[in-house]
Amino acid sequence: MKRAIAAMAACLAFAAHGGIADDAVLKAREALATGNRAAMARALEAARGQVLEPWVEYWSLRQRLDEAQPSELEAFLALNEGSFVAERLRADWLAWLAAHEGWEIFDRELPRLAQPDRELECHRLAREEAGAIDQARLLWSSAIELPASCDPVAARLVAAGAIGGEELRQHLRRLLETRRIAAAGRLAALLPAREAPDPKVLRAIGANPGQYLRRHRAGAGARREREYVLFALQRLAAGEPRAAATVFEARKGRMSAEDRAYVYGQLGWQAALRHLPEALAWYKAAGDVEMGDEQLAWRARAALRASRWRALRVAIAAMPEALAAQPAWIYWLGRAQLALGRRAEAQALFERIAGQPHFYGNLADEELGRPIVVPPRAAAPTGEELEAAAATPGIAGALALFRLGLRIEAVGEWNWSLRGRGDRFLLAAAELARRNAVFDRAVNTADRTQVEHDYGLRYLAPFRESVRAQMASLDLDDAWVYGLMRQESRFVMNARSSSGARGLMQLMPSTAKWVARKIGLKDFSLDQTEDLGVNVMLGTNYLRMVLDGLDQHPVLASAAYNAGPGRARRWRDVRPIEGAVYAETIPITETREYVKKVMSNSLYYDALFNGRPRSLKERLGWIPAAAGDGVQ
Repeated sequence: MKRAIAAMAACLAFAAHGGIADDAVLKAREALATGNRAAMARALEAARGQVLEPWVEYWSLRQRLDEAQPSELEAFLALNEGSFVAERLRADWLAWLAAHEGWEIFDRELPRLAQPDRELECHRLAREEAGAIDQARLLWSSAIELPASCDPVAARLVAAGAIGGEELRQHLRRLLETRRIAAAGRLAALLPAREAPDPKVLRAIGANPGQYLRRHRAGAGARREREYVLFALQRLAAGEPRAAATVFEARKGRMSAEDRAYVYGQLGWQAALRHLPEALAWYKAAGDVEMGDEQLAWRARAALRASRWRALRVAIAAMPEALAAQPAWIYWLGRAQLALGRRAEAQALFERIAGQPHFYGNLADEELGRPIVVPPRAAAPTGEELEAAAATPGIAGALALFRLGLRIEAVGEWNWSLRGRGDRFLLAAAELARRNAVFDRAVNTADRTQVEHDYGLRYLAPFRESVRAQMASLDLDDAWVYGLMRQESRFVMNARSSSGARGLMQLMPSTAKWVARKIGLKDFSLDQTEDLGVNVMLGTNYLRMVLDGLDQHPVLASAAYNAGPGRARRWRDVRPIEGAVYAETIPITETREYVKKVMSNSLYYDALFNGRPRSLKERLGWIPAAAGDGVQ
């Protein structure tokens, strides 16, 4: 990159004139948001020679795409070749060119984009005269929902016979199952007119499936009406599977075998999500009907929850290769083989994922009798390595953006700068992030190393001296609490989630207020949740209350911290079940992955804090049968 040589000098200049530079950058960002071009021009002049000048210039050009000359844009791209701002400007320019049909420049610039997105790629494919069918087919199969710019590409595939009507209908069903009704309406236009569902009818069914089924009692007939009925039954099952099953039983005699199988598959899926005992029977009744990956995964989870090891083995065997190759299903297939007396097959499966630093790698190690160990610590980055990382324009720019609170831009710049980097650079960058208190980037960057590792950075424990006393006073396991904090915020003090959770321990406002009242914290305001001491005090007290209300079980408490104690309690079974089974059968994907990561994190913190971690199976334990009350 042509700016690389001057990056360190720019960093020093930024530090020496931080007030001026900070003001210019912040005013430029504000001018971009308000569309004030005069203020942007003034900010750009003030930012000249500073480390964030490329960002201000990028914002200026982005603001003036409608009037900027191609030569001006090309000059910026050449000067900042290979940088994150160049990538962003090129993507913005390409989107503008597509909207204004500037295809000559579009075709020249698109191959220069390092990370082309589907929308831009579809603009190209839609205009290809020939030879693009295979590429278009690959794009079609890569996602459930594609942007509107891909509609002409899908139409071309249909016209060429590369997508048949049955595949279109299956794709339409997947869209409707995930409530992508607008996308389903666009896709429906590719079906023959007599078969294409009306988007208005789809929206009405989505809003009130029961009403549609009461008014339309037919089960056979025209293809379009059949699809309406199937969608209504699917939506009804998503709300209450048993009620949907009752409606279905009354009308299934008028439905084709194919349609009945589809509905049984939906009933099985939704019952599995609710841990209902009917799930496996409904899945079995579905036969070999086509199912999506999530539906197949829940067939396996239903078998796992019921300790039906043969059914679990069959369910995993029915998965596509890529799904069955996920660590979770390799581990659970190993457990099924072990339960069925096939020890050699089980051992071979555990070996495939053993040693991997995640929940199922940890469990596989324990099945093989191997302790969880922290890899030897890599040599600390040298002064030269730290200087080289600091002199990288993207790293220098990201640190400056973090300092100004522009986290979205900073994270993008930082991550871009790590592409293709080796372990030594990653360790140096992680250490720079730690020294600058950008703890989330320190953790995430150290987490990328392949051969040389520093688990002290990967499992960073900032503020430990100040929070240890709080944990001790509440008799909380500090390894578990740090595992949870690492997953919640990556130790970003002012982190705010899309749902409104705040601070280091990501407290929801209602939870923070409730805990403050419970512990008698006077004059509490929500702004205090971004204060280290207050956030930790509220978060750890809430953890203590949750543990007390949930049998002192860290798996239940972890689930409760993410999804609420009521849900954690409802997800228990009528009989005791393994903690690992409970974790894998949590219905909410975010919470399921969260609990597994928190519990795996706790192993490594235990090893770092105490030298030797407790067994993960010991930590997971068994979940008591559902009973009793607790924190709501």
